[in-house]
Amino acid sequence: MILTRGARVTGAVLCAVLAAVVAGWIVRDLRAVGDASALLRYWAGYTDGWPKELPATLQADPVLLVVHVLALIAALRSSVAASTLVATGLVTLVLRLPGVWTIGSSWMDARYGDELRTRALVGTFVTLAAALALVVTGAAGRRRPEDMYEPRPTRPGRGAGVTAFLVLGTSGAVLIAWEVRQLFTLPDDFYPDWFIGGRHIPAGLTAAPPGWSGVALGVACLVVAWTGLFRAVHARPLGMTVAGLLLVSGACGIARAVHNTWLEHFGEVPTEGKLIMLTSFLLASAGATALLVLAGKGSESADERDQEYGGYGPPRAGTPGYGYPQTGAQGYGYPQGYGHPQGGTPGYGYPQTGAQGYGYPSGGGPGSPPPPAPPPPDW
Repeated sequence: MILTRGARVTGAVLCAVLAAVVAGWIVRDLRAVGDASALLRYWAGYTDGWPKELPATLQADPVLLVVHVLALIAALRSSVAASTLVATGLVTLVLRLPGVWTIGSSWMDARYGDELRTRALVGTFVTLAAALALVVTGAAGRRRPEDMYEPRPTRPGRGAGVTAFLVLGTSGAVLIAWEVRQLFTLPDDFYPDWFIGGRHIPAGLTAAPPGWSGVALGVACLVVAWTGLFRAVHARPLGMTVAGLLLVSGACGIARAVHNTWLEHFGEVPTEGKLIMLTSFLLASAGATALLVLAGKGSESADERDQEYGGYGPPRAGTPGYGYPQTGAQGYGYPQGYGHPQGGTPGYGYPQTGAQGYGYPSGGGPGSPPPPAPPPPDW
């Protein structure tokens, strides 16, 4: 299935709206902080040197901005536009949904003003509406290709699917294991705030709580790993989105380890701290690997192509077929000159006027006098 022209334009407009909302918040944070490096340190999760006015965005926001821009381009040009729009809409819905109850909570009063919270709440509802419309557009705006030569949606290659299964499956399992670990390490008062937000867990105004985003990312990794193994069409756009989030998350973890000199004293760090650093390297390498293998040109499924054209694949121009040949084309069936000859071609049967053949003599045919009887045989 491919998108209709109207669905492509609608999806591109919705992606532009989503990108504009995220870009507006990033510009707001840059103006509020006044220093891009300070905003980058805040996104990376440094515990020192926080700006006086807290930013509203976190590390997932620049990734979403890139995803929305790439989805806009794919909506207009790519053969996997439908899957890209659906994947982008779903990821945006999951990451922005907690803002419905966190932005208006009382514990946000001490961090952000009422005017900023009102703007954030309006922006959240606009984002959710646009993301939901993006999913509907990608799912309902599909059609079958009318032209056999029109590009079909491409799938991950066999090697890319297996690689994505290994790296994303491992990353998803590790992320889910860490979230299960939080159940036994966090105090009872902190644990709900870790997943749904609260005064005990600092978070950005428009960002999802860390537990929520961790579980969502882990589940998405497992979904892409499983579907990528079977070379599903949506595994490429969704896998690239998940891989980008993994890469940024792992890179921020490595930056924190370097900033806090944990790598220099790796042997002195407790076991859990070592596992945290190793997880950051795993996520960064898995995200980079998945991006590399999934960003390559996909391949059209030969099975679907064969089923669509009766098991023989699409015919190519100029290829001889089977059955009655076309005019002037040599084929298989009744060859020229045998049975029913073509005009001007000597053959067997009733010859044309002026043609030498077998049966009626020259000039004969239906309605002509019969030929003389043959002489009796000499017994």
